[in-house]
Amino acid sequence: MASETDPALALPSGSRGASHTARRAWKMGKGLLSILFAVAFTFLGLLAITFFIGRVVPIDPVLAVVGDRAPRAVYEAARLEMGLDRPLIVQFLDYVGNVLTGNLGMSVSTGRPVAEDLARVFPATLEMATLGILIGVLLGVPMGVYAASRQGSLVDQVIRVVGLLGYSIPAFWLGLVGLALFYAKLQWVGGPGRIDVFYDGMVDPVTGLLLVDSLLAGETEIFFNALSHILLPAAVLGFFSLAYIARMTRSFMLDQLAQEYITTARVKGVPERLVLWRHAFRPILVPLITVIALSYAGLLEGSVMIETVFSWPGIGNYLTTALLNADMNAVLGATLVIGAVFIGINKISDVLYRVLDPRAR
Repeated sequence: MASETDPALALPSGSRGASHTARRAWKMGKGLLSILFAVAFTFLGLLAITFFIGRVVPIDPVLAVVGDRAPRAVYEAARLEMGLDRPLIVQFLDYVGNVLTGNLGMSVSTGRPVAEDLARVFPATLEMATLGILIGVLLGVPMGVYAASRQGSLVDQVIRVVGLLGYSIPAFWLGLVGLALFYAKLQWVGGPGRIDVFYDGMVDPVTGLLLVDSLLAGETEIFFNALSHILLPAAVLGFFSLAYIARMTRSFMLDQLAQEYITTARVKGVPERLVLWRHAFRPILVPLITVIALSYAGLLEGSVMIETVFSWPGIGNYLTTALLNADMNAVLGATLVIGAVFIGINKISDVLYRVLDPRAR
């Protein structure tokens, strides 16, 4: 009957297609807005935390600028100029406005804008952490899969011990041992620093990533020199991420290999390689991406000790120097950047989660 017909079915096919496209676009727009709102709200919380930490710590930002021997009149003038006489909420709103415009204040240690310093040092940390997470993923994932497929075997026990060592060994100790063995004794890698002093400043910083910039400039000699310097600190970071990724991969795989569909696939004679990588590994890919993202964010924010041991000119070393010099603008700026990167990586992993898992959509 005409009265019982679905109105949507009565529309021409072109209209139904346009309506379906509009609904999908509306849903995608709502999803994008929700993500942007969550990022903005989280970032505002991060701004609040960093601001109030800067006010709670027992360091006077005025003394850090004028010195502890400055006359009282100079101290008061600097305090008024920095706006510290205004109500706390007004100071916070000013802080938010400055951050949103890229103004993170001046660094007492370097005498330059903090934003400029962070733009200079962050690519070094990004380069080392990226190489470290690549080592962790390329070795940790196969190790975890193989350990799960050989549960209880000698190989499984060895991989579990490697994971335990990754959780137990202090990062600075492993870095010092690595320097003593591979640099001082065997001379297989370059020493502390990002590059030999002879090559410093010979490559224009296009991306800030020295390996990439040296290749773009066609300087293969500088590339291999920089590679020799980054291999050891990246390998140390990669070892810690490898331990975590291998352990979580093994746990996820053991859960999947105990499922009935895996037993069915084996009974049907499916090759073990396909059982592992096609049937068991694919379902764990979504939670594994979250593990890798968290591990990557941890390398970006937790490389302070490694950068100190290897004299690596990254954000961790910059943060340590700022803390020792009571340079609160630099400390808060570096903390803010690290937190923003952590938020960004988490949101990217959420988006990948939705893309790879239809149930999340």
